[in-house]
Amino acid sequence: MTGLPTDALRVGETLPPLVLPPLTRATLALYAGGSGDHIPLHIDSDFAKAAGHRDVFMHGMLGVAYLVRMITQWVPQERLRDIHVRFSAITYPGEQLTAAGVVSAIAPDGAVALELTLRNAQGEVKIAGGATVVPQAR
Repeated sequence: MTGLPTDALRVGETLPPLVLPPLTRATLALYAGGSGDHIPLHIDSDFAKAAGHRDVFMHGMLGVAYLVRMITQWVPQERLRDIHVRFSAITYPGEQLTAAGVVSAIAPDGAVALELTLRNAQGEVKIAGGATVVPQAR
């Protein structure tokens, strides 16, 4: 979508979800390389297991990137004004994630507040938060 038709939006309306393929070790390695985040918990299975985890797990900011991708498939990037998140659960390889957004408020100036979640296929919330998008780039 290239526009934000705030006159047609209603509180409670959902954004088109972003359904992702199961998380892979390759995705974690590519994200580590692209982001510069080479923390062994995310890419070294032996290290992660020695630290008490069952395996390597997703970078938190990769999950945030999925939420932003969902938003920017709905509106252009320049309309995203803020995003805030809370990391609530670890995501391991093999889990399938869905990014979702719900309109929680619409300001008089047309700014839209969103509630965001990133969940696995079992419905467990991995990341929760919110964002604000505006009807026109300011």
